Amino acid sequence: MTQELVISLARQTIELTLILSLPILGVGLVVGLIVSIFQAVTQIQEMTLSFVPKIIATFLVALVSLPWLMNKLLDFTRHIITEIPNYIR
Repeated sequence: MTQELVISLARQTIELTLILSLPILGVGLVVGLIVSIFQAVTQIQEMTLSFVPKIIATFLVALVSLPWLMNKLLDFTRHIITEIPNYIR
């Protein structure tokens, strides 16, 4: 296993992690921004008002995108497993 191969695998893994986490984190960010604007406009400073909507939105996005997430993870895992003989050389 060469140094270039290890770096390539690490890069692919980090890229996949970022791609898979982007939809969930993005929705959490957008919902948090909307709730913050709502709190600033209405001057309601309730802690649960900023926490609960983000949890619900994150859960819903994870639930909706789960097939896509699993497909990406399975493709990457299949690729790693089928390339094991080439990694050993």
